Amino acid sequence: MKKNIYIPLFSLFILGSCGSDKGDKSEFEGKTKKDVISFAPKVTGRIVKIFVSEGQMVKKGDTLALLDIPEVTAKIAQAKGAVSAAQAQEQMAKNGATADQMKQLQAKYKGLKEQYDFAQKSFRRASNMYRDSLMSPQAYDEVYAKLQGAKAQFDAVNAELDDVKRGTRYEKIEMASGQASQAQGVLQEANVAYSERYVIATNDMEVETISLNPGELATAGFALFNGYIPSSTYFRFTIPESKIAKYKKGEEVKMHVVYNKEELEGTIVYIKQLTRYADITTAYPDYQLQDAIYEIKVKPKDMKKAQNILVNANIILK
Repeated sequence: MKKNIYIPLFSLFILGSCGSDKGDKSEFEGKTKKDVISFAPKVTGRIVKIFVSEGQMVKKGDTLALLDIPEVTAKIAQAKGAVSAAQAQEQMAKNGATADQMKQLQAKYKGLKEQYDFAQKSFRRASNMYRDSLMSPQAYDEVYAKLQGAKAQFDAVNAELDDVKRGTRYEKIEMASGQASQAQGVLQEANVAYSERYVIATNDMEVETISLNPGELATAGFALFNGYIPSSTYFRFTIPESKIAKYKKGEEVKMHVVYNKEELEGTIVYIKQLTRYADITTAYPDYQLQDAIYEIKVKPKDMKKAQNILVNANIILK
């Protein structure tokens, strides 16, 4: 009976020893990463056509999608009308009064001058009659009021005629010019918005996902195309504090890709500490709870060879 008891205990001791040897590993498993980029429309519109597909490589300047933006088309028509009106106002301010306007003002001037002369004569007669007590104060005041009204109208047409003869004021010309420039800016803004109906790639990219389909509404700023930047492959490894001393920034290391058995070389770009709740790359990292966790970023030496490795593929740091 005693032999049956001691044999399992001895077996557990052996297994425990093997487990402790495994914890002292010198290789760490990490992940393959690439820089992510997204393309989004600057204006809201309905998707008319998508020119690329998922998995396709696109170049900078390629057209990715076409949007329908009817509101911008209407704004362009409105802006063109505003520009035409503002330019006409500016030209009219620079040209001043027309010949017909001058004739109208001169005729108005003559008519009001006659009224003013008549009012003066009437007032002189009324003054003599009032002095001789032949006119009541009420009638005298009425004649005097008519004289003042005729004088005010005559002074007004005089000022208007002088203003036209001197030409349009500089301030009015500047105001009309400013309104024309403002209308031109509105038209330019509408044209820029109309050109944004084409979603253009601003960088080379391998398209991973296309968020919407033709016929759906794409809002401004919504990431319509997502993907990876070619030749941006790098590798992330999570190393515990107890093992970080063997790695240095700028050091060359060797790596092994798990799924295709390729061997790679790279350079450690940086070593930084991870926060407690950060994303740990290495699967089941062997570290004590009191250990700090560090991330190592490795850039491959042969980018052409590394860029074909699948994103998030497991890779071993030797």
